[in-house]
Amino acid sequence: MDDGGDGDVGAAAGPGDGAEAGERPARSAAAPPGMSWAAVSARRLARHRLDAPAVVGGDPVTRRIADVVAGTCGVHAQVMSAAEVSVAMRVAGAVCGDVRDALWRDRTLVRTHGPRGAVHLLPARDLTAWVGAMAGLDAARGRALGEPYLDPDQVAALAEACPAVLADGDLTTDELTRALADAVGGWAAEPVVGAFRARLPRWRWVQSALGRRGALCFGPRRGGEVTFATPARLLPGFVPMDAEPALRRLALRYLHGYGPAAPAEFARWLGAPRDRCEEVFRSLGDSVEQVTVMGSGPALQLTGDPVHDEPPRGVRLLPYFDVFGVGCHPRSLLFAGAAARRALTRGQAGTHPVLLVDGQVAGVWRQVLRGRRLVVTVEPLVRPSATELRELVEQVRRLAEIQGAEDVELEVGRVVAGPHS
Repeated sequence: MDDGGDGDVGAAAGPGDGAEAGERPARSAAAPPGMSWAAVSARRLARHRLDAPAVVGGDPVTRRIADVVAGTCGVHAQVMSAAEVSVAMRVAGAVCGDVRDALWRDRTLVRTHGPRGAVHLLPARDLTAWVGAMAGLDAARGRALGEPYLDPDQVAALAEACPAVLADGDLTTDELTRALADAVGGWAAEPVVGAFRARLPRWRWVQSALGRRGALCFGPRRGGEVTFATPARLLPGFVPMDAEPALRRLALRYLHGYGPAAPAEFARWLGAPRDRCEEVFRSLGDSVEQVTVMGSGPALQLTGDPVHDEPPRGVRLLPYFDVFGVGCHPRSLLFAGAAARRALTRGQAGTHPVLLVDGQVAGVWRQVLRGRRLVVTVEPLVRPSATELRELVEQVRRLAEIQGAEDVELEVGRVVAGPHS
């Protein structure tokens, strides 16, 4: 289980809104055009608001935050403090408290299980499409979804019971366990699922699946304890989309934020069978076109997606599990050379906070917050230029602002902390 229980671009509509894509597969009569890795990086930086943060303007900041999270197809939120930094750094002037307000006060975000079953922040307005897509993928898994602890009827009973028992308010893990046992039978609470030093109740085996089906999501902590809520209560009128249009919409959003991409990369990001994702990409028809990424190979992008002529520029500090590092492929180009050895853990991205220079992973970093003082250690893979150092100082100051620190200290040297598990 990914979580142990702890757990659009701008304001305009993004790809996938409105009429769905046609069914005819895209074809190209000529050889697909070539696209440089620099152009790919520049476009992705812009779509992720890492070239320049989104300006709030006249919108409430929590609405702008939801726009930015939609543009990145969610934000990994297993480590909530890192998620708050990931989001706030992409919105001009935003701080961690604004992200929490988007979640718990204004409800423009929802914290739930998303791609790969991992805990994510998702835009509330898009949750019907997310749940439709993910529930459709889970339905295809059939009996295997609950094995070895639950059969399909038990999984279905839990999915039906969760919205009912959570209808009147948020419940802690223990409270929800007792409520589910009362609703469906004592088997739901039996401590049979091995986890660390404890045995978890049987229903926890499919906690992620229940989130992907829209039966539950996370609520705010209560006295340090995790709580659960249900979208049916938080989002009046919540009804998941049908699976096929939802998957097409999600694929188009993904290509907007992470394209060009191959079906296998979409499958890896979503945690879905590769052959199923190939079917989805074929169904996009003339909405997509093939290009060749130099140094990689053929991939698909949105038809007519503009090329960014200006090379990628800027220094950024991305926290643990930032979606840019986790979702962008191919890793052999983003984490080139020494970056792969230093910033990946057995090929996995996100386990180290990364230094990004001109769209490339160029080092790692860590931070220690001591009261109101933030100490940041950055380990660049190559000696930074004077301009890069100035930008790095500005990034550290922005990190302090986001997290409410009053004093900052930047150290350039070896980072001794190991990877996050």
